[in-house]
Amino acid sequence: MAIDKALYQAPMGFVDEQAPPVTIEIEDPKEVTIGIDGLEVQIGEPEEEKEGLENFYSNLAEFMTEGELQDVSGDLVDSFESDKRSRKDWEQTYKTGLDLLGLKIENRTEPWPGACGVFHPILTEATVRFQSEAIMETFPPSGPVKTKIVGKEDKFADKAADRVKDYMNFVLTEKMFNYRTEHERMLWSLPLTGSAFKKIYYDEFLKRPEAMFVAADDFVAPYGASDLESCERFTHVMRKTKNEIRKLMVAGFYRDIDLEDPPELTIDDVKKNEAEAQGIDIVKDDRYLLLEMNVNLDIETDPYRAEGEIEIPYVVTIEKYTGKILSIYRNWDEEDETYTRRMHYVKYDYVPGFGFYSYGLIHLIGGHAKSATSLLRQLIDAGTLANLPGGLKTRGMRIKGDETPIMPGEFRDVDLPSGKIQENIAFLPYKEPSQTLLALFDKIVDQGRSMAAVADLKIADVDQNTPVGTTLAVLERMLKIMSAVQARMHATLKKEFGLLKQIISETPPAQYEYNVDPSRMVKMEDFERVDIIPVSDPNASTFSQRLLQYQAVMQLSQQRPDIYDIPFLHRSMVRMIGLENADKIVPDKDNVPYRDPVSENALVLQGKPVRAFIEQDHEAHIKVHTSAVKDPKIRQLVGQSPQANAIMAAMEAHIAEHLGFEYRNQIEMAMGISIPPLGSEMPPEMEVQLSRLMADAAQKVLQKNEADAAMQAQQAQAQDPLNQIQREELAIKAADVERKTKKDESDAILNSARIALEQAKLDQMAQDKQAEREAKAMLEGFKATVKPGKGE
Repeated sequence: MAIDKALYQAPMGFVDEQAPPVTIEIEDPKEVTIGIDGLEVQIGEPEEEKEGLENFYSNLAEFMTEGELQDVSGDLVDSFESDKRSRKDWEQTYKTGLDLLGLKIENRTEPWPGACGVFHPILTEATVRFQSEAIMETFPPSGPVKTKIVGKEDKFADKAADRVKDYMNFVLTEKMFNYRTEHERMLWSLPLTGSAFKKIYYDEFLKRPEAMFVAADDFVAPYGASDLESCERFTHVMRKTKNEIRKLMVAGFYRDIDLEDPPELTIDDVKKNEAEAQGIDIVKDDRYLLLEMNVNLDIETDPYRAEGEIEIPYVVTIEKYTGKILSIYRNWDEEDETYTRRMHYVKYDYVPGFGFYSYGLIHLIGGHAKSATSLLRQLIDAGTLANLPGGLKTRGMRIKGDETPIMPGEFRDVDLPSGKIQENIAFLPYKEPSQTLLALFDKIVDQGRSMAAVADLKIADVDQNTPVGTTLAVLERMLKIMSAVQARMHATLKKEFGLLKQIISETPPAQYEYNVDPSRMVKMEDFERVDIIPVSDPNASTFSQRLLQYQAVMQLSQQRPDIYDIPFLHRSMVRMIGLENADKIVPDKDNVPYRDPVSENALVLQGKPVRAFIEQDHEAHIKVHTSAVKDPKIRQLVGQSPQANAIMAAMEAHIAEHLGFEYRNQIEMAMGISIPPLGSEMPPEMEVQLSRLMADAAQKVLQKNEADAAMQAQQAQAQDPLNQIQREELAIKAADVERKTKKDESDAILNSARIALEQAKLDQMAQDKQAEREAKAMLEGFKATVKPGKGE
């Protein structure tokens, strides 16, 4: 593509015709814009946004004819009336039950003026108690949202789940100011009617999600439907003022049409009974009645129409009395080829029954409440008649001031025509309140309270010696109904939080209004993860039950403290009780920061937790810790403390922790490779190979440590003064032995010489004797040969 270089460079209105053209290679001309002196020139055709019916989020009613709209409106209004008639019996039961709440004082004139008009409060008591317990269980101070991870857990998933939990709780407690109010209104209506609804949506005016309570009488569905997900059609009956509707028209949400003023009185019988039960007399309600219907339709003009004339989900809003349609919106995800309905409502159930609407206290114990009210009035009226009896008197008898009752202790003048007073007055035989009626009243009330799960546990039946297991069994039996109701409520809250998470994922989340750790900042991708699911925490049904459960675990931990994480157990119990800063009350060892060994010694002596880290110089830490243990001054002071055993055990455990890390370092040095981090997972074949390498390395470390130990033993012996004295004594003894040995050797030589000399003497003597004998023998021989002469 060639572009005139002069046109591109010259100011507006001045073109250099001599400038040569320049060629620019453009891969995608649709995405290139060139600025010419403040002007933008688009090269290529821009991609136009879809308008009209092609826009998936447009109001289809704006593009349909009045005839088409009236056909749709007529069919839908007829369906609504049919659905409403199908629940006529349910509405009648609900209207009758509202009268039994006793929220207004009734002045009765039958059977006489001033007769007892009290209502037995069993329905109101059960409702108030349920509301009070449920709000504490489902909306703790830290927020109602918990999170769970589906699939593999790792530190990144854990941190993402924490961010989702923290942000959703921040939205519910700080941004959605009316969420708790709407939730408590739902908790009041749920036990009475049996069903309650919430509408979760994004408010374009408030720029935040909303969760609006919808009463069961304002939510109309076919009575034979089983649940919202499979329901073909359901209607939210809304009441809006003219200004509210006008605001939505200006915003483009409703089509801008003229609406006639509604009839002067548009309130139905159910709303009228609700108002009368509160003592409110509604004369006029000038609001418009809108029907927001979630229905399946087949709109021929819709370009997104499903093939095969299949009805797909839409949301249609109709003004009830004129039948005019204000809006029609598609109610599925644009990319969803299955046309699955997007849910904006959740349904809470008290006790599910046969039809779409569940049973509430009005249905379950409404008869008990009515009978208890009747019996209570009879007992009170009987007592009134017994205390202020009436009767008959003689016609001619006159009592001064007989038009007013006689006050207690008052006497009046009587004009007697004749006879005695008792002969002229006959009292009617009124009895005291019947004990049979009282017993029957107690029986009915007890049955109703048991069914409503509001009976109290008798403390006298469970003393401190009762095993915790027995107490839990008794409490669980009494609270079984309430536990099931709250389990259903937690399951619905999970759906509600899921819808809220989806809304947050589709709208930019607001940032925190206060400083937080950067790692805790909300991220859009956290809410787009399908493995992180927000849930409600289905704990025990009551505080007392959870407390007993913790006490049971505490008893078990005393039997085997070595297999329990006692600090974690205590922290969990502190949090359950509701105290803040549980990590400071019972410090968490996992959150202990780096400390030098001297500081660690001080913390151990104070009974505070310490922790060894793999990056520390473990040999240095061990030397400092063992030196402190051997220090006689420290040993003396610690020995006088009642926590001496605990302190020494903590120090030994900490030294052992450093020893473990030091041994790990030695194995790594012997192997020449790093060992995977603690707690990491590895394939079995990798673990086998690593174990074999560790076995060889362990032998090398053992040999090295044995040699070092022997050398240290020798050095220690050489440096020990007692050993030196012993060695000197041994040297003296060795010298004495050597001297004695030498003396003995010289004595032995001398003795040998003496023996040799004596032997030589003996030999010489023997030789001399032998020579002497030989000489004598020779002499005798000589003498024998020589004859003697005459003269000899």
